[in-house]
Order: sequence, then C-alpha cells, then structure tokens
Amino acid sequence: MNPARRLRTSENDERNIVRRQVERSVVDVSIIMPMFNASCWLNECLQAILLQDFTGNMELCVFDDASNDDSWTVVVGWKERLEARGISVVMSGSNYAKPKGVGYAKNKAISQSCGQFLCFQDADDVMMPERVRLQYEASVCHPNSLIGCKVERVPKGSTERYTRWINTITQDQLFTQVYTSHGPTVIMPTWFCSRSWFLRLGLFDEGGKGIPEDLLFFYQIIREGWGMARVDKCLLVYRYHEKAATQSVTEETIWKLRVDFLQERVLSQWKSFTIWNAGKLGRKLYRCLSPVNQKKDMTGGVLEENLNSLNLKEGKDYYHFN
Repeated sequence: MNPARRLRTSENDERNIVRRQVERSVVDVSIIMPMFNASCWLNECLQAILLQDFTGNMELCVFDDASNDDSWTVVVGWKERLEARGISVVMSGSNYAKPKGVGYAKNKAISQSCGQFLCFQDADDVMMPERVRLQYEASVCHPNSLIGCKVERVPKGSTERYTRWINTITQDQLFTQVYTSHGPTVIMPTWFCSRSWFLRLGLFDEGGKGIPEDLLFFYQIIREGWGMARVDKCLLVYRYHEKAATQSVTEETIWKLRVDFLQERVLSQWKSFTIWNAGKLGRKLYRCLSPVNQKKDMTGGVLEENLNSLNLKEGKDYYHFN
C-alpha cells in the first residue's frame, strides 16, 4: 500500500506534522531535499527521482528555505506525477524573510520525514536511476555506516582534481584522508544512511550561511566511531556553479576546522611528528598548531627519506593534510 499523499503548506504546527507522519504507512526511503532558489534545476532533479528503479516505498521531503523564485510552484507541479509513481510528497516552507541556511533546511526536511533510510539530495543535482536501490542495498548490509557513491561532475572539467579524488579514493582512505582540504571523504550530496543511525548522532549545525554543516557532522561520525562505505559506481550528477551553498564557506573556516580536528584526533596522541614537504602551507600549519603540538615537531618539516622507504602506513604513521 502506498503512503498517504499530503502536501504540507506550513511549518507552524509541529504537532500536526507528527500526527500526519503516524498516519502514513511505513516508508523505506525518505529523500531529503532542502531547497532555495532552485527552480532552474528542479525539473531535471525531480524527473530523475521519478525514474528511480527502486521498488520499495519512497517519499520526497522538501523544505523551502525562503526561496524568492518559483521553486515551490515547480515542485507542486510535479506532485501528481510523483504520487502516481507511488512517491508521496511532503512539503513545508519557512516563514522567515531570509533563508536560515542549509543545516536548518535539512533538519526541517528530516523532521517531516518518516523513512527507515534517508537519502540526501541537493535540488541542483541529478540522481542516476539506480541510486536509491543500490545505496539502499548497501545501507541494509551496513546499517551503522554512512554510504556514498561516485559522481559525474558537471560542467565537465570543473574541479577536476577534486572529482578525481572523490572517485578514486579507496575504502581505507575514507578513514585515513579525513583531514585533507577536500572535505568529507564521503561527500554530502551522495549521503545515504539509516534514519535511526543518523538521529543517534544528532542533527546538522544550524549556524547558517558560511557554516560547513556537512563537515561538522562528518567529524562527529568519526568521533563516534561509525562506519563509512561507498558504492563504487557513479550514481549522481554533481553540479558545480557559483550559487552553490558550498561557495559561501571560506577557506579559512575550513582550514581552522581541519587543524583543530587533526590536533584533537591525531597530534594529541603522538609524542612527536614531522610536517613533511613544509612549504608555505606547511609553515602555516605549524603556526596554527597549539604551543604544545608545536614542540612535538622534531625536524621542522623535513624528512631525510621518503615515506615508502620507511615502510610507513597511512592512517597509523602519517596522514594527508594538504
């Protein structure tokens, strides 16, 4: 039996949201989609959701974070087609004059969902037809893990190095390369996980524009010792454009979070260390360390022999930071 089909038009009555969730049948997967001024991408995004080959129950949970374009109207226009496919549509929107940010919008979309698994979808990206099915199967096998996938970056050639890193990182490196400048090793637009697992970790930071809510949540995953895995297949078209939320996060904000996390998780456990290849960024890293950790740097950033000759193991003896 398909879930009851309802269109939410307000976020004011939280008790009403809970009551309506109880009325709905069991949902296997909730597609979580925050939305802000995304009308130019929504038709392609929603068409791809409609074409998913997953045979279980799905719902699309949209939260409109104070859009001032016709994003809401576009989604409403797809409601009948999605529901005919068996995908219930649950919508709500902000009453604020200005957007409160991606973290806030994601949390609101999650609060109105009831799926056993959460599939995070950015309104400007496009799912491959098998995305939900393959990531659902992986999540069933790994219920305490964050599941990702490979991506196709558009426009082609944009962020080429970053895209190559996303698609070639190994399973082990999902854990060992968490301190790199690239950010979460399982990138946010590909996240798929158990609902109960997600809620045990908490919700996204709601600090608003300029706050990397995905990186902060990802670090919490590491702290709690939860698993990570990736479906080694391209399941998402990941769009690059100047209006993307990630463009509002400064390099310095990311840098500080990375340094603090490296000190918390690694350097605090080591009696000594070397910053290898200490050029401009190496010197910056050294200056940003606490006085206690600065005293642990034994050779001022120079290794006499390369890592391979020393038989060192990534994730145990050294970490990538640059």
